[in-house]
Amino acid sequence: MTSLSVDTNYRPTDDEPFMNERQRDYFRRKLNAWKLDILREAQDTIANLQAENENHPDLADRASSETDRAIELRARDRQRKLISKIDAALARIDDGSYGYCEETGEPISLKRLDARPIATLSLEAQERHERRERVYRDD
Repeated sequence: MTSLSVDTNYRPTDDEPFMNERQRDYFRRKLNAWKLDILREAQDTIANLQAENENHPDLADRASSETDRAIELRARDRQRKLISKIDAALARIDDGSYGYCEETGEPISLKRLDARPIATLSLEAQERHERRERVYRDD
């Protein structure tokens, strides 16, 4: 971590240099907290799945339980992928490329990064990407 004191009220603004040390520290803390939350939820899920590993004599109860497990495991898989995106964002903070659009090289808005700290595209580039996806999907 840096030698900066942690200011929990700090929010990055456009009035300061883009991706200065304070902003990088802010996003690093935000990403690490998000990752810890996901890992905590995963531990809870494992505990719940182990606790519910009981045999349901009723066919409907068993089917319902299996459906719940499948949904939970799919959610965990999505979160596993999210953790790898968080790790990639943390690596970009370390290498200095965090906050810049992968497509244009322009800064991604602080508002977008605050809402989606794993963003790799500016809002405009993301919208272009989604329009291209829709065009190809409709074919």
